[in-house]
Amino acid sequence: MAIGGPVAPLGVRAPAPLGQEAPKLRRRSGFDASRAVRQRPRMDSTPTPPPAAPLSNDAKMWATLCHLSALSGFIVPFGSLIGPLIIWQLKKNEFPIVDDQGKEALNFQITTLIAAIVSGILIFVAIGIVLLIVVAIASLVLTIIAAIKANNGETYRYPFALRLIK
Repeated sequence: MAIGGPVAPLGVRAPAPLGQEAPKLRRRSGFDASRAVRQRPRMDSTPTPPPAAPLSNDAKMWATLCHLSALSGFIVPFGSLIGPLIIWQLKKNEFPIVDDQGKEALNFQITTLIAAIVSGILIFVAIGIVLLIVVAIASLVLTIIAAIKANNGETYRYPFALRLIK
C-alpha cells in the first residue's frame, strides 16, 4: 500500500478509504454515448434487391449463363464482354434476375479488362506479368463463384467491380 491510499492502474478509479464514500464522477454535458445508435457502414454502395418470389429454373439458368459466358473471353477476344452483353440484352426484360446479374457480370468484366490493360502496360516494368496472372485467376474464380450463386437463385456482387452500368 502506497502512502496516501491505494494506487489503481491508469484509467481505473481507486477504491475509497474505509469509512469514506467514493467521489462520484460528474457526467459531462453534450454527447451521451449510451444513447447513440451505432450503424455499420455499407461496404457496397449498390443496394441489394429485395428477395422476390421463388425463381423459375429458366431464370436461374439465364442468370448463370450471364456469368459463365464471360469465360469465353479466355478463348475469343473480347468474348468476356460480348457473351454477357448478348445474354443480358436478350433476357433482361423477361427475367429481373438476369437484368441484375447481367449488369453485374458486365461491370466486373469491364473492370477485369481495365485491370488486364494496366497489367499489360506494366509488363515493361516486369511486375505486369505477375499482375496479369493474378487478374486472370481472380477473374476465373470470381466468375465461377458468381455462377454458382446465380444458379442457387441468389444475387451476387463482385468485389472490386466498378459499377459503370446501372
